[in-house]
Amino acid sequence: METIQFSVQGSAEVPYEVTFIRDEDGLFAACTCSAGTMGASCKHRISILEGHRTDIVSANIEQVATVASWLPNSRIAACIDEITVAEHEFDRAKKQVSAAKKRLGAAMSGKQ
Repeated sequence: METIQFSVQGSAEVPYEVTFIRDEDGLFAACTCSAGTMGASCKHRISILEGHRTDIVSANIEQVATVASWLPNSRIAACIDEITVAEHEFDRAKKQVSAAKKRLGAAMSGKQ
């Protein structure tokens, strides 16, 4: 089992503790921010997994690359990919709704 922990400066005065664990069961990540403690996704974990060093205040900033290297082929990576696809579909759907509303407005005003 490998564990790496970072202190990350978020919106609170006290930095959050972000912990990554990799073992035979996969990759796990925890954060002491409110989203993390509620079991939701948080930007602190995602940022580090994507290789960003922003806001890390601990002395082990060089370990970001190690954690990022754990991401490929993990369940977390699959979930991130799923979210990316869903966000693209959502953006496309929003554009379709906007276009349909414009057509409705035009039809209601007799311009179409």
